[in-house]
Amino acid sequence: MKRSSLVDAFDPKCPIRNILARFSEKWGLLVIYTLTLKSRTRFNELRKEIPDISARMLSATLNTLVSDGLVERYAYNTVPPTVEYSLSEIGKTLVPYLESLIGWAKEYSEQIMMHRIETSNERRQ
Repeated sequence: MKRSSLVDAFDPKCPIRNILARFSEKWGLLVIYTLTLKSRTRFNELRKEIPDISARMLSATLNTLVSDGLVERYAYNTVPPTVEYSLSEIGKTLVPYLESLIGWAKEYSEQIMMHRIETSNERRQ
């Protein structure tokens, strides 16, 4: 692919930048990864798997992922209402890349944490 045919990722209107920003917000990738653990997951099960996310933020993140087509929402007509979530076919295609990113993070986490400590110490001096 020619460079001239690529969209400029630095342009705020760039669709690629927009898409990557949407699912890579603080909770998006974690929710996607958590949804790989089961075929369908209820909202409260997700909250248990990600204990430091608030119900409001989990709801907002799921709504964003559903609107982007990465997650599917299943609502059942029960009392109380039952809602389950799962990765869509598009969402499943993201999993190998996410697993690669997780592998990278595991491989370099110690070095990154050491740099953070060094930088923090330099700022204090």
